[in-house]
Amino acid sequence: MNPMPYILRHPMQAAFGALGLLIIAMMSLSVVSETQQAIILRYGQIERIINPYRPNQSFGATGAGLSFRIPFVEQIQLIDKRVLGVEIDGQPVLSTDQLRMQVDAYARYRITDPARMYASIRNQDALEGQLRNLLSSALRNELGRRPFSALLSPERAQVMAGIRNTMARDSRRYGVEVIDVRISRAELPEGAPRDSAFERMRTARAQEAAAILAEGQKQAQIVRADAQAEAAQIYANSFGKDPEFYAFWRAMQSYRVTFQSQGAGQSTFVLRPGEGYLSEFGNRSAR
Repeated sequence: MNPMPYILRHPMQAAFGALGLLIIAMMSLSVVSETQQAIILRYGQIERIINPYRPNQSFGATGAGLSFRIPFVEQIQLIDKRVLGVEIDGQPVLSTDQLRMQVDAYARYRITDPARMYASIRNQDALEGQLRNLLSSALRNELGRRPFSALLSPERAQVMAGIRNTMARDSRRYGVEVIDVRISRAELPEGAPRDSAFERMRTARAQEAAAILAEGQKQAQIVRADAQAEAAQIYANSFGKDPEFYAFWRAMQSYRVTFQSQGAGQSTFVLRPGEGYLSEFGNRSAR
């Protein structure tokens, strides 16, 4: 049947009909890009997920593209598939040395389970707000257990790992994978007693250095005592093997201490060589 005569006789009805078909087509078809994952909802319940996130997924083989849904019955909600971020600025934190810090931090995350995200918090805007709260709480809990100087030392890496692990654990119930957490700025507020804070930091580092030095001296004494004990054992063994050589060696040690000590040049020895204390200066072969 040729529709042209009807269209020519009823142009308005034909136009409205074409418009209606276009609207239905637009409500039935959606484009899901490679950077998105889509939830198809039927009466508020999850019907299916299009292009969900999968690790190590090849670009172009993800299932993105045109998707069809039943008009007026099914709705679509698009969720970002890329790495996203949340930031907090000027977060007040009280350290263990009673210093009030202002901290700027950010977290990078990815939505890996859109169904769980929708079931727990519904949309990305609410999720971002909740993740910001989790980041703030993790910062306060972790930094509140450490001094301000921890952020200026290699201990900072442990601090960041603790914050990331806490936030990752708490965000799993939202279908989120936390990739990284960083502190971009941490400083004392204007008017804070910075000189006293830095003096406390210097004192703490001096105490730490003194403790390390004391431990080093302790280890040195242990090594020295072990060496002396080993040397004494060697001397004892040599005495058992050659008593005459051992007596000669001990005499040489005594001479070195006696004649090289301070004021030894004023000492006078009236002895015949080869007798008494100076017996080792005599002819040993003649004895």
